[in-house]
Amino acid sequence: MNIELEKLIYALSQRFKTNIISTDFQTIPLQGGTAGNMRLVTGIAENVDGEKLPYRIVLKIQNKWERYGDPGSWRREYDLNSSDLGVTFSQALRWPTCYYAEFNAEVTEYHLWLEYIDGVTGLDLTGDMYEKAALELGRFQGKLYAEHPAVLQCLTNLSHADLMKNTYLHYRSWPVIYDYIRSEDFELPLYLRQMLIDIDEQADEIFARIEKLPLVLCHRDFWVTNLIYADGNFALIDWDTSGWGYLGEDLASLIADEPDINHMVEHYQRCIPTYYKGFSEYAAVSRIADHCVYEIILLVFGYRLVEGYLHTETDDEKTKHVHTLQKINEMKTIPLLVTSGNIA
Repeated sequence: MNIELEKLIYALSQRFKTNIISTDFQTIPLQGGTAGNMRLVTGIAENVDGEKLPYRIVLKIQNKWERYGDPGSWRREYDLNSSDLGVTFSQALRWPTCYYAEFNAEVTEYHLWLEYIDGVTGLDLTGDMYEKAALELGRFQGKLYAEHPAVLQCLTNLSHADLMKNTYLHYRSWPVIYDYIRSEDFELPLYLRQMLIDIDEQADEIFARIEKLPLVLCHRDFWVTNLIYADGNFALIDWDTSGWGYLGEDLASLIADEPDINHMVEHYQRCIPTYYKGFSEYAAVSRIADHCVYEIILLVFGYRLVEGYLHTETDDEKTKHVHTLQKINEMKTIPLLVTSGNIA
């Protein structure tokens, strides 16, 4: 990757709030971003006073690509970072600071120079961290729902409320998975087959219930790898799928997207009441018993897990997909827990 020194120096000047005049740098690849090129850039910068400043900063280069049903998603992070959305975050849940954003129309790509945050992420997150993430997500969405700040009216590139529904219907119309579930070749336990068929048969009624829930600003990729926990707070990365969605969509991702399978049911029990607790600090929540999170999990991840089972070649991966479906099945009758007292 070619680093443009002039732009790195500008980003570092914003980072340190001083006039950087020179720097060296090294780069290493980072995991993250759909079709994005992520690099950690490190080095020692020098400001106009001769002060030496060690640094770590992230460069994200995103090229144009197409996501089904959401053609604007590839440039959404640039658009959002160019807006005033950042002022709506709290210290407890925010995105990384963007020091410099550049859009190149000729090659249809953009560059973001972003804050590097070192913390706990992925499956290293603990149950208490899951619960705190649910609380802060509820607070963030509840505050925006209640206050509806003017910045929300200015965001023109957001995914639409029906994205989840349309994605589910697209999956359901795919004969490879739909027919396999109903075929004699289906290798998973039969009660899982029935769970998947039942959700299909009840989908119209379920979506009618979901569409009565509050419409909130969703990240739509709110899973553990996009959460970084540091100093008691969360940073949330990769905003390219974000848009309008229904209460509970992001929580479903936290619980079921590449989950900690052994604690998945526990996270379901703990995080749902905590999420509603956070939301209700700003906006009234009625009929919590009809939260629909179980149904959203199955609608979003049911077909995806069967697809993963069919197309993976390793027994360990196949087993992981089956176990995840089994944990989802367990959730249907699991009582929710009272929120903990150590996450406020």
